[in-house]
Amino acid sequence: MLHSPRGDSSEPSEPYDLITMGRIGVDVYPLQTGVSLAQVETFGKFLGGSPTNVAVAAARLGRRTAIVSRTGQDPFGDYIHRALREFGVDDRWVTPVRQYPTPVTFCEIFPPDDFPLYFYRQPKAPDLEIEEGELDLDAIRTARIFWVTGTGLCEEPSRGATLAALAARAEAGTTYGATVFDLDWRPMFWQGEDLMGTARPYYAEALAHATVAVGNLEECEVATGVREPMDCALALLDAGVELAVVKQGPKGVLAVHRDGTTAEVPPLPVEVVNGLGAGDAFGGSLCHGLLAGWELERTMRYANAAGAIVASRLACSSAMPTAAEVEDVLARP
Repeated sequence: MLHSPRGDSSEPSEPYDLITMGRIGVDVYPLQTGVSLAQVETFGKFLGGSPTNVAVAAARLGRRTAIVSRTGQDPFGDYIHRALREFGVDDRWVTPVRQYPTPVTFCEIFPPDDFPLYFYRQPKAPDLEIEEGELDLDAIRTARIFWVTGTGLCEEPSRGATLAALAARAEAGTTYGATVFDLDWRPMFWQGEDLMGTARPYYAEALAHATVAVGNLEECEVATGVREPMDCALALLDAGVELAVVKQGPKGVLAVHRDGTTAEVPPLPVEVVNGLGAGDAFGGSLCHGLLAGWELERTMRYANAAGAIVASRLACSSAMPTAAEVEDVLARP
């Protein structure tokens, strides 16, 4: 099993509300907006990585969360452990890889809808070095929600570990709760001439083990080959999940459950500062609603509100809202 650098290998006393698995790193964001990196003079350092941010978002809402990932054995790796603990995310399964540096991601901020990302994950990101034999499958099986992403499928040994974790969840059945596959399409992490064709079989295998799928229209197309929102949702249900959540950008979000329940919720209008963390806030709040047993529309509205709050702020992880902040936004006329 993956052990914490602190030497704390003790088992948790009760199942986690949420365990996420995959990408982790340091986001270096400009403190100036509307200019290119070539002109930026001041930056801020933040905890980053989509599944990491989802764990932080759920922790901010009072959930007990942990992440399975790997860092470099370097000062940025030390920073990640400190930040996770400060956010209340259990870091016992975040371990160092000596030969690779902790990934760093830069962005440019051109509100309201242009936020280029520059990933520094060479020669290989440590979070792609997660191996099946290191996984605490008992903790993964019993977590109330387990969350993985498409990026974890892009390269071995992470691909095999991700699919093994999903298979373990599927074998345990739905007794413990939801298994979420965040489609998370990042073509720059994949290799080959036909990137979608390379990825689709692995996406199909992940969907067969998941109970919830979340993605935007492009990500849904990678997974299913279709792009119209309702077609995407139905194709994801056909692939094996019970709940399909299709994010439509300015048109809001469409959610369709296998039982026939449908919710289509428009976005909340906000002055966008940085849209990069909105989807992760949405994900953490989606988990919060699923754990609370809310009806589908309430969950989607809550997740949309959380995403809107983060879109109106500069950072990602440190911008994740509290429950009181989300309820305040929802209460406004």
